[in-house]
Amino acid sequence: MIKPLNENVLLKKEIVENKTASGIIVSTSEKSEENVGVVVAVGQGKLVDGKREPMTVKVNDRVIFEKYSANEIEYKNEKYLLIPESKILAIVE
Repeated sequence: MIKPLNENVLLKKEIVENKTASGIIVSTSEKSEENVGVVVAVGQGKLVDGKREPMTVKVNDRVIFEKYSANEIEYKNEKYLLIPESKILAIVE
C-alpha cells in the first residue's frame, strides 16, 4: 500500500456512469470526473514550528481538487493521484 508523507493525500479518481433518469446506462465506456476523487490514505500532517497540524480530510471522504495539481501514480495495476492537502478545494457531503 502507498502511505503518503507529511501533508500529502492519496486519491482514487471517481468513475461516473452515464445514466438516464430511469437508470438506463447510455455508454459502456468509463468516464471519470476530472477533479473529483475519494481519499484512500492521508499523511501525518504538515509540520509547523515543530508540531504536526492535523489533516482536514480523512479516508473515504469524497473531495474536489484543483485540476492539474495531482501526480498520477500506478501501483499494482491501479491508478491513484497524490496531491498536497492544500490543493483540495472541498469535501462533498
